[in-house]
Amino acid sequence: MNALRNYAAAILAIGAGLILASCNSTIGDGTTSGTSTNASATGFWSGSDSVSGQTVIALINAAGQGTFIRSDGLQFTGTVQVAGSNLVTAVAGYTPFPNTFSDGSTYGIGTLNGTVATGSSITATLSFTTNGNTAVTGSWSLTYQSVSNNASSTGAIAGNYTDNSTSAVLSINSNGVMSESATNNCALNGSISTNDTTHDLYEVAFSYGNCTGTYAVLNGVQFTGLASLNNSVSPAQLIIAIAGTSTASVPYGFVSQLTSN
Repeated sequence: MNALRNYAAAILAIGAGLILASCNSTIGDGTTSGTSTNASATGFWSGSDSVSGQTVIALINAAGQGTFIRSDGLQFTGTVQVAGSNLVTAVAGYTPFPNTFSDGSTYGIGTLNGTVATGSSITATLSFTTNGNTAVTGSWSLTYQSVSNNASSTGAIAGNYTDNSTSAVLSINSNGVMSESATNNCALNGSISTNDTTHDLYEVAFSYGNCTGTYAVLNGVQFTGLASLNNSVSPAQLIIAIAGTSTASVPYGFVSQLTSN
């Protein structure tokens, strides 16, 4: 998970010294300063969990789809709801395939409760229980990162990216079509898009075929999730976090760190 820590460190370096306006400011959400009732959680956020000592990255798009990623690869996904400055999310949690929690389970559910200041900070507590009945808690302090304000498009993210863990090469064309020959003969096919060109956030959907060995259980699983491209560093870094459920009702999750070729 050193790659995730390094990615977070790069983002934090870019955001160092960033001073943004209060929660009534407009951060590309179409509202006017002083008229917004609710704060906005949209953006790329990074910080730490004082309970586990892990780095935490959060990707939250304009539709409220959120993914919270710890540096050990655990990810928690859900729809982020904001009322005033209060934030609440019912989350599903996944270990990075093929890893498991200490009790042997790979999935669980919980809640995230806290506060958000638009374009500034998220403070939240995690209460989570695995399917094996193991409690996982967290106390997160996250800061909005300036990379959030980078424009997004399928043209901007088009290119070839090497997975930092597996060395597999992911190809994305200018229309957002994705393909990759991955671990254990897995063939990835899918797409990447953005519903908000003012933020550096992308929606991802793909499936695997032809997987063998341990990875054969992933064949046909429809994965969805979020991605973000940090092109403020060289070479550019891409993070993708996805999850899906098999026809046997088994949930799986992945977090991939990739480097532009």
